[in-house]
Amino acid sequence: MQVAWKRIGVSVLLALGAAGCTAQAPDASPAVASPAATATYGMDDFARVPKFDAHVHANVDHPAFLEQAREDGFELMSINVDYPDFPSIADQHAAVIALAKADPVRLHWATTFSMDGFGTPGWAERVNAGLATAKGEGARAVKIWKNVGMIEKDADGRLIMLDHPGLSPVGEQVRTLGLVLIGHQGEPHNCWLPLEQMTTDNDREYFRNHPQYHMYLHPDQPSYDDQIATRDRFVAAHPGLRFVGAHMGSLEYDVDRLGAFLDRFPDATVDLAARMSQVQYQSLRDRDKVRDFFIRYQDRLLYGTDLTVNPDADPAEFRQSAHAVWTADWRYLATGETQHVDTLKADVPGLALPREVIDKVYYRNAVRVFGTASRD
Repeated sequence: MQVAWKRIGVSVLLALGAAGCTAQAPDASPAVASPAATATYGMDDFARVPKFDAHVHANVDHPAFLEQAREDGFELMSINVDYPDFPSIADQHAAVIALAKADPVRLHWATTFSMDGFGTPGWAERVNAGLATAKGEGARAVKIWKNVGMIEKDADGRLIMLDHPGLSPVGEQVRTLGLVLIGHQGEPHNCWLPLEQMTTDNDREYFRNHPQYHMYLHPDQPSYDDQIATRDRFVAAHPGLRFVGAHMGSLEYDVDRLGAFLDRFPDATVDLAARMSQVQYQSLRDRDKVRDFFIRYQDRLLYGTDLTVNPDADPAEFRQSAHAVWTADWRYLATGETQHVDTLKADVPGLALPREVIDKVYYRNAVRVFGTASRD
């Protein structure tokens, strides 16, 4: 089951995160909006505006990712992850250390830890020592992947869920070190639906070809709501922990439910990685609702893609694909232009978000959350 839980390659979806409500109290005099509150960007602005892809995987010490990031105006948060189809955690670590040394302004990274030995004496102490070392080397965050809750089992053969007491010391160490915890729990909501009810063709095709990983067919496993509730219990149990819900916190299918999560947890943000088509699916049905969501939670959303480069990647092909993903997402979020989205079989109008919202979602929020130096 481990291999299929993460889909490798270039993702055309994105991840969200948002902050408090921007609505103002009623006033006797009409409010005058700043130019940035109403003006929008165009495609000509793409390369010059500072941007931050808060969810990528640069798994090899090769300049292709950084070269394209420089050309397109991006900083990167490369996230190490305990995923068996990636290079080893040690190799991922070596790659990001080398890339960060080559361009410390543009390449930032998140460390991770192995679940091997969980439940044995000294496991938490060893993990926590490794996290402290990683912070000293420049790590900005820690990733905990969906193997917790979907793959890893304890000595009695039960799934290890995120709120397991054995993981609490690790969560507290992340908080104490002042790092960010990037949590990916669960899967897209589509994973628990029959194929004919799934909302996007990419999910439909994937789960049709991998029925063993289609949770709708495995009712003995934790439900979608079980996964979300467990994650929420963990976040509630660690107040003050800066938490980023990867992939829109696995609430990608419903901006209302995502907004409720952000309202409940003021220290949480979410990234948009690999879930853009889910946002577009909703905006096709109610563009104003989705646009209003971005504006209301403009301080809590992080742009991200899940772009991945592994040792076997063709550098030129990767650069071309990364540029295509980045420009397609910019067209949707920043402009009012319409583009065809294959996985939806539909032409999707852009949200034309105000410049100040784009500046936050694409850059300033990530600088604030991860504590990096600002370029604007």
